[in-house]
Amino acid sequence: MFVLGIDPGLSVTGYGAIEGPHPPKPIVAGVIRTAADTPMPQRLFELHRGLTQVIADTRPDVIALETVFTNRNLQTAISVGRASGIALLAAAEADVPVYEYVPTAIKSAVTGDGSANKKQVQAMVARLLNLQDAPKPADAADALAIAICHLRAAPLRVSQ
Repeated sequence: MFVLGIDPGLSVTGYGAIEGPHPPKPIVAGVIRTAADTPMPQRLFELHRGLTQVIADTRPDVIALETVFTNRNLQTAISVGRASGIALLAAAEADVPVYEYVPTAIKSAVTGDGSANKKQVQAMVARLLNLQDAPKPADAADALAIAICHLRAAPLRVSQ
């Protein structure tokens, strides 16, 4: 199975593709950035164009996406929601199924602890993917963690 993980964000969206199931093999990881001083419609267009290109380049079997998590900062929640919508749109345009995971499920799948911190997640991503160091920036490591979460959850899914 070839999984593309996406960690949505308006300023920085992380992506990471892995092949699995076991052991998972990293294929690519990176980020798409948009400038804060760019008008919102243009930022969303740039994010869409970037995700569309990543999906075309990687041709994943599935996309795993971190769900919008309630945040104390309403502006952050809105911008993450917009980025998630763009990721869902790009996946639908490419006819790739999407599975969404809450942050605690991702952390638990990767570290065994749903309340793990970012450094713990990054260290386990590096260990699980047999990498010397955690991928940088952190958003790329988070996207790989989301992909790992899907690989670990996929065998538990009931066929529809």
